[in-house]
Amino acid sequence: MNARLDLPPHPALADRYGAVRSQSLALAAPLSEADCQVQSMPDASPVKWHLAHTTWFFETFVLAAHVAGHRPFDPAFKVLFNSYYNGVGAQHPRAQRGLVTRPDLATVRAWRAAVDEQMATLLSLPLPPGVAALVELGLQHEQQHQELVLTDVLHLLSCNPLAPLYLPLPAAPVPAGPAAPLRWIGQPGGLVEIGDAAGGFAFDNEQPRHAQHLRPHALASRPVSQGDWTAFIADGGYADPRWWMSAGWDWVRQQQVAAPLHWRRGGPGPFDWQVFSLRGLQPLQAGAPVCHVSWFEADAFARWHAAQHPDSPPSRLPTEAEWEAAAQAAWPQAVASGNLLESGALRPLPAADTGDGLQQLAGDVWEWTASPYTAYPGYRPWTGAVGEYNGKFMVNQMVLRGGSCATPRSHLRPSYRNFFPTDARWQFSGVRLARDCN
Repeated sequence: MNARLDLPPHPALADRYGAVRSQSLALAAPLSEADCQVQSMPDASPVKWHLAHTTWFFETFVLAAHVAGHRPFDPAFKVLFNSYYNGVGAQHPRAQRGLVTRPDLATVRAWRAAVDEQMATLLSLPLPPGVAALVELGLQHEQQHQELVLTDVLHLLSCNPLAPLYLPLPAAPVPAGPAAPLRWIGQPGGLVEIGDAAGGFAFDNEQPRHAQHLRPHALASRPVSQGDWTAFIADGGYADPRWWMSAGWDWVRQQQVAAPLHWRRGGPGPFDWQVFSLRGLQPLQAGAPVCHVSWFEADAFARWHAAQHPDSPPSRLPTEAEWEAAAQAAWPQAVASGNLLESGALRPLPAADTGDGLQQLAGDVWEWTASPYTAYPGYRPWTGAVGEYNGKFMVNQMVLRGGSCATPRSHLRPSYRNFFPTDARWQFSGVRLARDCN
């Protein structure tokens, strides 16, 4: 690892370790062993695998490397629960993770407990150089998998015709009604700096901080809503090739896509749609951000939206630099008020109409950008096997920003770069529009 990852030890690193690891178990608690075993598609993983892989990370990169005489819980787990780290060794095929019925869930939990006990001993002692930062990397990695647990469980439950709940709705009523009016918030452009500002943990793909020149532009005050999206559907948006990239149009026809993932016909009220969520099948919420759309869909919606407003500058997806430059000043308040994992909503919610500024920047939905996932100028991956974490995926992916209703609050920062292929939509992915200024 390079010097940037060698952060000073967090004063409460042991407490943070315990809290993050406990959160993973809490997310799995509502599930049966059968729920934790099944893999609904190759892109998703079983919950049992997530619990095991995050434990593998600490055993492989921390305990085995920095505890003298360490003995693995089971040597076979080194291959079985390796994800993609070729520098560590072989991996079990990703698409076959759901076939690994043994070890059972109880054994995985026992492994977690054994590793946690050894980690508690390690964290009670003075740490060798770089180990505290490596532990923090493991915790950030586990928080990524906490979000994946929820998205993968949602996809799994959506495959069940009984539409089972992950958790019931909370007692508090959910805001209803239309979305706040979409306003355009002008951004001056000019020379801006984006990327990690060296204020705490950051992944290597957020580095180095660098200057970019932006043209004057505007960002939409809120994400595109479910109500907005019904107009796109009603106008034949999924049946009109004018709005789609060539690859996107091929995808729509091959996959027979006609609505966002998890939308189902037959809802009450004027919209005739229901949306399957971790809280079960619920009526469409016109004011909530649209969710589970691919980059292809986000880009097509932006083109369609531009055609609906021919007298205005064309709407488009923002670049990640435009998004981050706007988010930097608004970030502390956005995170504090964001609908993130800790809120317990587990689905996007309508925002209060404040009438001012950018709403829902942190939480609810990840927002697709127009930016391909590539290296920043001067990028250097971390050294060693952890250098495989981000850099080798910098091809055929697009960047998302902002966090979602399944993202832990302490996991986010303005420079955070999420990334997925253009057809991925099982994540909590949505859209915020941008446009150039005349």
